[in-house]
Amino acid sequence: SFTLPVAEKAGAYVTARRALITMKPEQIQAEVKAANIRGRGGAGFPAGMKWGFLAKREGVKPYLVINADEGEPGTFKDRTLMELDPHRLIEGCIITCYAIGANVCYIYVRCELVKSIARLDAAIEEARAKGFLGKRPFGVSHEIEIYTHPGAGAYICGEETALLNSLEGKRGEPRLKPPFPAVSGAFGAPTIVNNVETIASVPDI
Repeated sequence: SFTLPVAEKAGAYVTARRALITMKPEQIQAEVKAANIRGRGGAGFPAGMKWGFLAKREGVKPYLVINADEGEPGTFKDRTLMELDPHRLIEGCIITCYAIGANVCYIYVRCELVKSIARLDAAIEEARAKGFLGKRPFGVSHEIEIYTHPGAGAYICGEETALLNSLEGKRGEPRLKPPFPAVSGAFGAPTIVNNVETIASVPDI
């Protein structure tokens, strides 16, 4: 189930191809907002509304960051998706990057989830080899790259601003808000931070 040939038989990347080729970013954002999907990391904040808060700054590209820290004891929902259906998450990342104008996505994964990281890395390479990632995904002039980033196993890094500090190589501790990540997040750029399950739901929407 975690390999590209099997995922494609189940319809993987059909929606991403259609979204990038036939839809405008604003249309995708409108669909996600209308679906009223809420963040699946615990806070339950509407994803479409969160995307709408993204600040537009001249010459500064936003980032998409996926919170796959999943530090709650006995919690396995994100791990299950990453290990058994990583292409669903990657497809969601591609659509979301296009919708918010991001060229780079980081998937921040708790370092103990060795299999999850390996499955994601393999799936990313499969997607890149097929032309779904890179300079022109699906032939569309909107570069998209996805990278996994293993966290150091600190429970606090499940909080989005602590996660961003860790991603930047700083101590994993929460930042004062405002500014919120949508205004100043990863590396000082506007950033959307969403949970694995939230972004994996985007192709269905």
